[in-house]
Amino acid sequence: MTSFSRGQRVIGSATHYVQNQPPFRVDIDEYALNAPLIDAVTQFGAAWAHDDLHEAGALVGTASFQRDAELANVHGPVAHTHDRWGFRLDEVDYDPSYHRIMTESIRRGTHSSGWTDPRGGAAVARGAMFMLFAQVEPGHACPVSMTHAAVASIADAPWIADEWLPRMYSRDYEPRLLPNEEKSSALIGMAMTEKQGGSDVRANTTKGVHMGGHSYQLTGHKWFCSAPMSDGFLVLAQTRRDNVDEGLTCVFVPRILPRGMRNSFRVMRLKDKLGNRSNASAEIELDGTVGLLVGEPGRGVRAIIEMVQRTRLDCVLGSAAGMRQSVAEAVWHARGREVFGAKLVDQPAMTAVLADLALESQAAMLAGLRLSQLFDTHASDRDIALRRLATPVTKYWVSKRGPQHAYEAMECLGGNGYIESFPLARRYREQPVMAIWEGSGNVIALDVLRALTRDPDSAAAFEDELRSTRGGSALLDTHIDRTLRLLGELAEADPAVAQTQARRVSEGLALAFQSSLMLRHAPSLDAEAFIAARLGEDRGAQYGVLPRGTDAAAIVARH
Repeated sequence: MTSFSRGQRVIGSATHYVQNQPPFRVDIDEYALNAPLIDAVTQFGAAWAHDDLHEAGALVGTASFQRDAELANVHGPVAHTHDRWGFRLDEVDYDPSYHRIMTESIRRGTHSSGWTDPRGGAAVARGAMFMLFAQVEPGHACPVSMTHAAVASIADAPWIADEWLPRMYSRDYEPRLLPNEEKSSALIGMAMTEKQGGSDVRANTTKGVHMGGHSYQLTGHKWFCSAPMSDGFLVLAQTRRDNVDEGLTCVFVPRILPRGMRNSFRVMRLKDKLGNRSNASAEIELDGTVGLLVGEPGRGVRAIIEMVQRTRLDCVLGSAAGMRQSVAEAVWHARGREVFGAKLVDQPAMTAVLADLALESQAAMLAGLRLSQLFDTHASDRDIALRRLATPVTKYWVSKRGPQHAYEAMECLGGNGYIESFPLARRYREQPVMAIWEGSGNVIALDVLRALTRDPDSAAAFEDELRSTRGGSALLDTHIDRTLRLLGELAEADPAVAQTQARRVSEGLALAFQSSLMLRHAPSLDAEAFIAARLGEDRGAQYGVLPRGTDAAAIVARH
């Protein structure tokens, strides 16, 4: 017999008893459980932010927030090109869960606190806050990141900055397209990629004709427009003034013009993406669209490069956040699951895999927060030089490590990991976007090569950073010497030959950077294991190949 009495458990055959499954990983403080992150925030000068980070960690760890993260991805955005009468609408509708996530994230300054709080460590605190939210729901981090990064490009254009920066700094979230005088906040997107290619932006065909003052009228089609519901966009166009071609120029396109008129901004369709499904990416058409000059005419790449540097930083932070989610879910599962008469976490083969995943996560997080520190508003000239090279180096490597890391963590859950109702399947689909957005592998590796050959200050600052741990590890010293020799060879090589080694040198620099950070900021056990597993002669190609004698259980316990 089976009872269906209201409020009582269903009693049935023994096949319906659920055994040997871990409890739901909910109603926890994600910050409190992440000891490596807490230590790093302290060491990088943002201990004053602990209370805020704990509060945010408890929020994103709730069952309701995690449920919203799931719903926002299951019920993705929908484009509405026209209203019921046939008038152009060009809006994107999101599930209410997405708006709840955005409200909480914006309220805690993930989009602005690095700018609005000038004290030391503000960029680190913002980076940690960004990672906590992106750990659970990464799609919303796209408009958050672009809004934060756009400040660097807009700040030097007072005809835009005076009106828009106060709204971009606001911690209110208002998703509706409203006249500017009725809306106290703003989010910023970007649209650079066109159908003929995304890497070579100088091949863009979007045209801009000077209208007078700082205004241009734009015509063109953008193949990828990130976060099309935003209030304004940075766009690249080939501009012309007084019948003279100016070249590639950066312009700012508002969705709403003065007196409440909508700018021409046609949402043609949304992209059906592998991952990042809670966030919309669109094809758009510009036809008589009004844009305002950013930077100097014909210097569009220069005007937007500081924004790109900061969104690349967030690719590192986002990848690191994803790695943390993967480690947290895998370790939680292993601690609640028993196999062959013992907890899965205590099975030596599994312990080694979990420890290696944890080391990768920790090294990525340290690199992300160190980069954040370099973007502090009070950064020294040396830090600014260092970030010009360290950003593409780290973006190249960390974002590429993300997908394999997510896969290995997913495998730790076995069949459950492959099921969409568990978060790691979504994470596995999410991680590749970090390697593709803001420059895929070859583009980033060539940027590294360009910085090494054209920017001696950044190369010197990077070498100083690596030399700061000289003598701490013979393996690392040998690796650094080998990598620096390669740099010298490439500086004198034919450019075509040098390009074939761009990935090699990027990988070498990234591993040196991460290893140096592990030596300085991680427990010696973690640092030694990471360096040996990544640089040692008997290193393996897969996770879980750790040096003999490594105390993997101690590493896992800290994570």
